[in-house]
Amino acid sequence: MKTLFVSVVVAVFVAVGAIWYGVNCPNVLEENTSLVLQKGESVRSLAQNLKTAGVINSPLLFRIVVRALKVDKRLKAGEYMFAPKINILQVAKQLLRGEVFYRRVTVPEGLSSAQIRTILENEPYLSGEIKVDMPEGSMLPETYAFSRGDSRDSIVLKAQKDLKELLDKVWAENSNENIKNKEELVILASIVEKETGLPNERADVAAVFSNRLKKGMMLQTDPTVIYALTKGKTELGRTLLKKDLDYDDPYNTYRYYGLPPTPICNPGREAIMAAANPSGADYLYFVASGNGGHRFAKTLSEHNGNVATYRKLMQNK
Repeated sequence: MKTLFVSVVVAVFVAVGAIWYGVNCPNVLEENTSLVLQKGESVRSLAQNLKTAGVINSPLLFRIVVRALKVDKRLKAGEYMFAPKINILQVAKQLLRGEVFYRRVTVPEGLSSAQIRTILENEPYLSGEIKVDMPEGSMLPETYAFSRGDSRDSIVLKAQKDLKELLDKVWAENSNENIKNKEELVILASIVEKETGLPNERADVAAVFSNRLKKGMMLQTDPTVIYALTKGKTELGRTLLKKDLDYDDPYNTYRYYGLPPTPICNPGREAIMAAANPSGADYLYFVASGNGGHRFAKTLSEHNGNVATYRKLMQNK
């Protein structure tokens, strides 16, 4: 009887030791590995998929652990990213915490809606066709997090919602008396976005166009001509020509007064804020400086001098 008892005790210790070892034994992965937990997926199916992916070593021990921790009652669908050398207990705890892996897609400032559509269509971890409308200037350029399999429409709707919220906030503090509504704010911001990428210039660029609107001058901005020619569907692919400035289109601000009919791109947060709060400078002109920025002028004669300086600089390069 004593021998049988000892044998049972030894067997229990061996079994416990084997379970302990199996639960704490690290996987053999050499790099991060992702796995998608489908909604309603069973623990048995999940365990087998984790074993196939090399994330765990024993589906049976995994099922025991997740049921002991009651993880099976709280499994959150989504994509999970598992690191090398983690064990079954760590995998179970990661699932218990619902640490869904979020991917990211970046929508840069200043892109047309057609260009944004292309980015979303080329993102392999998003799903479905884009069915919602994407008017020009209706989305806020940002980096958006998403779960694998989320719809492309969901990113568009999030970008549109974020823009609306930003415009509500910015418009409440708007100091630009030369624009009538939030729609005009986005149009002006889209021009500012296209004219400069330098943070310290945006408010001055916005001031130039706001001052021109106030005086009833033509805006005469090249990006609107480019948009008139392409409608944002393609890059112009060449230098803007003098004859392009005569192109008859409502977006051509060399031929038509005031703001163009719609935004010419999707402006970023900083450009929108600059359009709502231009600098107090009474600039009416600006030209490239030749070093990535611009020279601003209050008078035409001063501007012509800046143009001459720019041309001379370009000739010497």
